[in-house]
Amino acid sequence: MPLRICKELNQTVVSSGFFDSIDYVLTDCDGVLWMGNEAIPGVPDAVHALKNMGKHIIYVTNNSTKSREEYLKKCETLGYPATMEDLISTSYCVALYLHSLNFKKKVYVLGSSGITSELDKFNISHLPIGPDPVEDNWIEWVKKLQLDPEVGAVVVGFDQYVSYPKLTKAASYLKDDETLFIATNRDEQFPTEGDLIIPGAGTFVAAVEIVSGRKATALGKPEKFMLDCIKIAHPKIDFSRTIMIGDRLNTDILLGTKHGLKTLLVGTGINSLEDVRQLEPSTDEQKQLLVPDYYLPCLGDLLKFI
Repeated sequence: MPLRICKELNQTVVSSGFFDSIDYVLTDCDGVLWMGNEAIPGVPDAVHALKNMGKHIIYVTNNSTKSREEYLKKCETLGYPATMEDLISTSYCVALYLHSLNFKKKVYVLGSSGITSELDKFNISHLPIGPDPVEDNWIEWVKKLQLDPEVGAVVVGFDQYVSYPKLTKAASYLKDDETLFIATNRDEQFPTEGDLIIPGAGTFVAAVEIVSGRKATALGKPEKFMLDCIKIAHPKIDFSRTIMIGDRLNTDILLGTKHGLKTLLVGTGINSLEDVRQLEPSTDEQKQLLVPDYYLPCLGDLLKFI
């Protein structure tokens, strides 16, 4: 395949028909629209400007910690225009995936309330979530541990209460080859400011995969099921006239390059333009798929071209 080159978005690119080629805008959230609970300066105005141009804005996040209702409230609080149909999260994708399989058993969730809230809407049973601390005499605890025979799926997402008991239970349920193994996503870390590295859901997925010897079915970006969920909510979407905006090359950008979407990397999260420039000369096809079409330091910078 020919080498991909990332263009820095400027007036020349815009004048060549950039906006005219786009009907739908898919945007990641963490590291693109906000950092933690604060909107990234200038970005809400840019999103409103895109919407005023007639572009359909769809929020696409691998973060499974919130339900769609909670994401809608967050968008409203931070000044982003949204409806429920505009919000596609991996917590919602998990429930939709199991519903599509006509799943009737229970789910063991190594994750948070975002997942269980979405499961509840589809009347999918699950075991309780929350803290499950290890006992001092963990060997005796293991002897007493009893698994629920009705569990037919293990879902792993982000869980701030991850513990030895939870990893033990998840792996043990997966000993049965008939038990479904689902990962919300494989993001290694959360975007954050400062020197801290915040482990993401992919950290916990990898741990369960190693101990169970099983490979999870991931539903979030860059997997196609995320686009299938979008298509259900927006059946008229034309992905060839859609751009994926994100801060992470191996999820946001890879989703777009694998499936025929235009891609825009912003530098307010995980990856940088320097990362892209290092990938561009590679003849490795997988590395080439990580190269976006366009780059902006911040999505708010789009305002000067509108």
